[in-house]
Amino acid sequence: MHFYQGERVALFIDGANLYATSKALGFDVDYKRLLALFRQKSHLVRALYYTALSEDQEYSSIRPLIDWLDYNGFTMVTKPTKEFTDASGRRKVKGNMDIELAVDAMRLADTLDHIVLFSGDGDFRGLVAALQQKGKRVSVVSTLQTQPAMVADELRRQADQFVDLADLEQLIGRDATTRVGRDSRASSGRVAPSHSHRESHAYHDNDDLSQEEV
Repeated sequence: MHFYQGERVALFIDGANLYATSKALGFDVDYKRLLALFRQKSHLVRALYYTALSEDQEYSSIRPLIDWLDYNGFTMVTKPTKEFTDASGRRKVKGNMDIELAVDAMRLADTLDHIVLFSGDGDFRGLVAALQQKGKRVSVVSTLQTQPAMVADELRRQADQFVDLADLEQLIGRDATTRVGRDSRASSGRVAPSHSHRESHAYHDNDDLSQEEV
């Protein structure tokens, strides 16, 4: 992972996509360590986190994470999900944040040198190309270490730099012993998947969300 000293960097995190990727790799992201890593390597201007929320739930399991991020250096960008019934009568949920992320990236581009996109979604290829045409470097963070890979080949090829999330596990992964200490329900050194600050996301595919339960 290469960054030039002093270059102005912003992180654009597709929350649902990053959650799905780290889950597939078998580790939880420690967002405090993630922020510290990029502050160490660059002049970090902004870290934006995008996620959709269900309005009809009194309590969302992702709410503690959102609150923590909001108070600890991240800019939160959220919107309510929308439910609908498709032609076959199946209930689906829409909560795609691609437009919001793309608009913000283009709006902030003139104040940045390097954009780091945490997503493997091939729909972002056009955004990456547009940012490069403005003279910006773009790094994509996702993984090739799963079957199938979580990153679209066209997005990976378009990026100036591809960073495999698996290679960052030792730098930004959450310490399992810390997680056990926070959750009295954990036993035998094994952490229950529903414990505090482990985020639950509705992961989107072509705008449709299937609720991930943790």
